[in-house]
Amino acid sequence: MKLKVNKVYSYWLLLPAFLIYALLFLYPTAVSFFFSFTRWTLVDWEWIGLENFIMFFEESSLMIGFKNTLIFAVLTAGLKVVLGLMIAAFLTSQIKTKKFIRSVVFFPVLVSTIAVGITFKVLMHPSEGLINTALSWIGIDGPSWLGSPSLAIYSVALVDVWKGVGIATVIFIAGMMSIPKDYYEAHQIDGGTKFNAFWHITLPLSRPAINAVILLALIGGLRTFDLVWAMTGGGPGFSSDLIASIIYKQYQAGFYGLSTAGNVILFILVACVVYPVFKFLTRREVDL
Repeated sequence: MKLKVNKVYSYWLLLPAFLIYALLFLYPTAVSFFFSFTRWTLVDWEWIGLENFIMFFEESSLMIGFKNTLIFAVLTAGLKVVLGLMIAAFLTSQIKTKKFIRSVVFFPVLVSTIAVGITFKVLMHPSEGLINTALSWIGIDGPSWLGSPSLAIYSVALVDVWKGVGIATVIFIAGMMSIPKDYYEAHQIDGGTKFNAFWHITLPLSRPAINAVILLALIGGLRTFDLVWAMTGGGPGFSSDLIASIIYKQYQAGFYGLSTAGNVILFILVACVVYPVFKFLTRREVDL
């Protein structure tokens, strides 16, 4: 005899979560889409259609922002995956101080992004910064990390990796610790090496964790603003501007409708990049 499920009662349980989601996400998203077609202030608005979007794409710095955003997102996501995997593999091995090292690796995640940006801005000062001072001790003339147009965006990306690799490592550790030990024992009995165990067991079975880190890092990289603004302000010139910093500059200048249209474009960009990556990655997952 099959039990009847009260569907109405089940849906009512979802109502509180849906109301919170609608209030904090659906409503602001709908309002943002509407105001992106207007010229608005805090007290008034005027419908202007696609004018904001046309003006946004006519921005001279937009192509630099698009290029820098994609470079930043791909570079930081790739380094977080590679370094996070290496650190997680090390910290799941039989070492006595792994709990302490895990705490050290995760600590930068807890620090304010603005504080990290200001700190590294001082450390990367071309003449008085600790990094170039240390390099001078071994006879290396350090570059202008944040003052060089060709180097600034990569310097900020490395700082972002330093700050974010801890959360990637924690996700990888959780994924690796969920792999049954039987696989490794059988591999060891067959005479396999540790590298082969990592390549043929750990890596394939950690794919859900890898996919999660890739997606989170990509989304975070495409939306990054605070670290770039704290370290370079988008400079020198527009060389380290991201789409988010271009939007903020427009908002600072009082172009509220234009900056809202920029946010809509950024939303669409994130969706267009992340969704195909998500579909590709989930097709390649390996079940335990």
